[in-house]
Amino acid sequence: METPTPLSDDPVLLDEVLDALELVRPVLEADGGAVEVVSIEAGIVSLRMLGACATCSASTLTLKATIERVLRREVPDVQAVRAVPPGT
Repeated sequence: METPTPLSDDPVLLDEVLDALELVRPVLEADGGAVEVVSIEAGIVSLRMLGACATCSASTLTLKATIERVLRREVPDVQAVRAVPPGT
């Protein structure tokens, strides 16, 4: 059995990112969507949009204009956010 890859080598940073995502979750959930952290490496947070957000044409805008803005404001170590396609 394969050992899962850790989401981040910094558990404090991961907790900070997860806490900050709680600020945007209600907005995503109101439209039937969600987001999950795939990994955090060198200040780059990789996220996968789920639910209605996975197929929404505005998901890139949501990711950059909302989620990245909140994460960078709340977690100083976050440099950028990138999308991971659903199913990968």
